[in-house]
Amino acid sequence: MKRLLSVALMVLVSLVWMAMINPVIAQQSAPTSEKAKQIEVLVTKAAALIESKGKASFEEFRKKDTQWFRGDTYLFVYDLKSNVLLNAAFPAREGTNTTGQKDANGKLFHHDFIQMAESKGVGWVDYMFPKPGQTEPSRKWAYVKAVNVDGVPSLVASGFYPE
Repeated sequence: MKRLLSVALMVLVSLVWMAMINPVIAQQSAPTSEKAKQIEVLVTKAAALIESKGKASFEEFRKKDTQWFRGDTYLFVYDLKSNVLLNAAFPAREGTNTTGQKDANGKLFHHDFIQMAESKGVGWVDYMFPKPGQTEPSRKWAYVKAVNVDGVPSLVASGFYPE
């Protein structure tokens, strides 16, 4: 019995330690709502357009009231060095580097985007971020996909606020 408890404790400690080291492992299950499916389709289509047109596709992504940017749904693109190449809803972020920036809960979410793109190629990351036009952060899920922008390894993503 003591041996079983000892093994169970070691497994639990190992899982907690891995979650602290790798936040991508620590996040909750990916969303499965209809909105999540729409975001996955949007990002997949955007990635295909980026692969064929490169940065020239960004002008289309910036246009409001299109499939690319409607309400609080928009695309953003980073290179894998944390440089913001496109952020349709927050254009002032373009040209900035997000290394070390944390969300309201202290999560290095930009790092998690890059880690997701590099390790899995595609997937969901959750974090806290203000809705367009607001300053208070809300929970957000982003679907991240690895892509090449004019030959530069990058990622394209979009997200949604579940509440």
